[in-house]
Amino acid sequence: MGILLTWLGGVVVLAAVFVALAYLRRPYWGWVLGGAYVLGMWWLSGPSVPVLFWIVVGIFAFAALLGGVVPLRRALVTAPAMPAISSILPKMSDTERAALEAGTVWWDRELFGGAPRWGQLLAFQCRDLDARERAFLSKEVSELCAQLDDHRVTRDGDLPPEVWTAIKRSGLMGMIIPRSFGGLEFSARMQSAVVARLSSRCVTAAVTVMVPNSLGPAELILHYGTDAQKNHWLPRLARGEEVPCFALTEPYAGSDAASMRSVGIVCRGTFDGREVLGMRLTWDKRYITLAPVATVLGLAFKLRDPERLLGGEEELGITCALIPTATPGVEFGERHDPLDVPFMNGPTRGSDVFVPLEFIIGGPKMAGRGWTMLMQCLAAGRGVSLPALSTGAAELATRVVGAHATIREQFGLPIGRFEGIEAKLGRIAGLTYTIDAARKLTLGALDAGEKPAVVTAIMKAYTTEAMRVVVNDAMDVVGGGGICRGPRNTLAHAYQSLPIGITVEGANVLTRSMIVFGQGAIRCHPWVQEELAAADARDLVRFDRAFWGHVGLVFTNAARALLLGLSDGALADAPVRGAAAPYFQKLSRYSAAFGIAADTAMGTLGASLKRKENLSGRLADALAWLYIGSAVLKRFVDEGQPDSRRAAFLWSMDNAVFEIERALTGLFDNLPLRWVALGLRWCVFPLGARAKPPSDRRTSEVARGILDDGALRLALTETIYVPDGGELGLGFLEATLDKVMAAKDAREKLKEAQRRKVLPRGAVLSVLQAAVEKGVLGPDDAQRIRDAEAARDAAVQVDSFEGRELLRGR
Repeated sequence: MGILLTWLGGVVVLAAVFVALAYLRRPYWGWVLGGAYVLGMWWLSGPSVPVLFWIVVGIFAFAALLGGVVPLRRALVTAPAMPAISSILPKMSDTERAALEAGTVWWDRELFGGAPRWGQLLAFQCRDLDARERAFLSKEVSELCAQLDDHRVTRDGDLPPEVWTAIKRSGLMGMIIPRSFGGLEFSARMQSAVVARLSSRCVTAAVTVMVPNSLGPAELILHYGTDAQKNHWLPRLARGEEVPCFALTEPYAGSDAASMRSVGIVCRGTFDGREVLGMRLTWDKRYITLAPVATVLGLAFKLRDPERLLGGEEELGITCALIPTATPGVEFGERHDPLDVPFMNGPTRGSDVFVPLEFIIGGPKMAGRGWTMLMQCLAAGRGVSLPALSTGAAELATRVVGAHATIREQFGLPIGRFEGIEAKLGRIAGLTYTIDAARKLTLGALDAGEKPAVVTAIMKAYTTEAMRVVVNDAMDVVGGGGICRGPRNTLAHAYQSLPIGITVEGANVLTRSMIVFGQGAIRCHPWVQEELAAADARDLVRFDRAFWGHVGLVFTNAARALLLGLSDGALADAPVRGAAAPYFQKLSRYSAAFGIAADTAMGTLGASLKRKENLSGRLADALAWLYIGSAVLKRFVDEGQPDSRRAAFLWSMDNAVFEIERALTGLFDNLPLRWVALGLRWCVFPLGARAKPPSDRRTSEVARGILDDGALRLALTETIYVPDGGELGLGFLEATLDKVMAAKDAREKLKEAQRRKVLPRGAVLSVLQAAVEKGVLGPDDAQRIRDAEAARDAAVQVDSFEGRELLRGR
């Protein structure tokens, strides 16, 4: 009995040691020590060794032998296993492979690996605006904002001619074009700042500026064009002499852009009076921004060479070309109406339009390379434009509701003091802080030369979804004032435009499951892409290294998830002290949990996980919020963990942790193999899932930070344009807030006098004279109250129109 108890106790100790070594990324030594322990027990036990001993010895000896003698492992296990494992790995089409290989991998790889190195993230320096960019933002961009009247733009259905001229002359259509070609050559941080500021003023103007600087002719020419194309087109685009658009989407090719039916046939023909080798193009594109006014059309199509005039394959693949819209046969000019947000957007068509092969971006040698070109550009572009648009909308909403909830009173109190409104205000401010933190970190990566495709997909999908929540909450706060459109309504057009950001550049429902996790599972995982490449190449040595590295990672993440789960992350290192420290530990814990959850899902479902979009979507949510939480941590630490932003930081981190845990529990609830799900849940949540959303108290604290013109309100809205007080809308709201705050102390004196019955109950203005007569207030205080009440009354009004005027506006 004593020997048996010793054996059992030793097994417990051995299991603990094995888990500890796996946690320290040394699982192999667990097998070695296990084998040594069993041999030692055999020596102590003498001849009375149970048969089970030999089984245990065999397991540990075999595992240790495989880990230590690589040629033996490769011959006995890896070689026969490689075909079976290859069969369950996901198969990829050429277009999927091009998308997968686009861009780079960055911090997302650390999160996928299960043990993020926080020191590296904190040491990373995000580029700020330089002096030239700050001056341009302050002068040219602000001057353009001052010219914009969003209400007029919407009623007229277009930007005024003087605004179009200002956009072109200022060079805003060439922000990405180098100065050597006449462009502004702004950083990604500056491009984002411009779009965010413009979007807070007029979504139509922001879209007009952002599209030429996103996926389109300028970027494609810059990266892939011939010298002749660069010298011809880039200076003209930079000066605004040419207005570009890029046509990708079709009636039968939306998110699945690779299924496009637009076609080009290589042939000989006549162009400008001379016979050339060219292509005859036929296309039908829609939803193309700037198409109605474009002078040059970037076109994506499938190129075929049935006569093999180029000497290669008949099916060349997706190709991108530049077509002047004046070319005979090009149809454009019609407009779509994107939810009454009147940026130029419409269809373009062409039938048998003949152009030379030199119109292909990069020349004939780039025929069939279009999909790769597009994916490489999108790998960066998704991280700039739409996150900037989301930031502008969120900051505008924060600025508006902070003022409105202070000015607007019901039941004798500012509405911001009611808990129901506080809940909305807190979430608005918390998500605005979150969005901007993620935006700045991602822009820092882009300016450092990275093109993190998965990170930018996260930014596109999750910032636009956060924008939707923020703007919807803001509409709830302003109530009827947000419904009635007119010069006073600063939120209506942001609200109308929400579905546009959700849909373009890859609908969020697709981006979430197919790009963030679908690509992330292969591209960001430390070993999966290497396994796929080795299996395709039938490279046994390479596959052996990748496969067993993957196996070791599974053991490591399982051990880390268990131990960090038992300690709620306390065993993980934190690179700093203070309020941020426990959240570094929590994200380390959830990184390991995500790693083992992702590997388990891929291992049990194999290629079928690609079709389980609810499961892959939850894994995407976990990865996305790990990244967003990382960005919030970096922002707060970089700022010096200031008390003024502590509440917003804590709200953001509580929300991120809750979203991660909700995603993982949702995954475990729905994994098809229930016994696997139960084991995984025990490993990841040994003490149960305990994360909670931000508390009412925390939310209230954040809400109070944006009321009464608080410091948090100003800090969260530093990107947007604030007009002067003479303008209806935000400008007048700001001026009213100033007057209300100037009169705040005087009003408190008056209310205190009413509570002590020095003054009778009644409306403020009705007792004001009595307050002066009784010495409760001085004449100056009384005048401040009169000014504030007059401004308050004007600020809560909404626009109305004579019927025929309203119809003309439609």
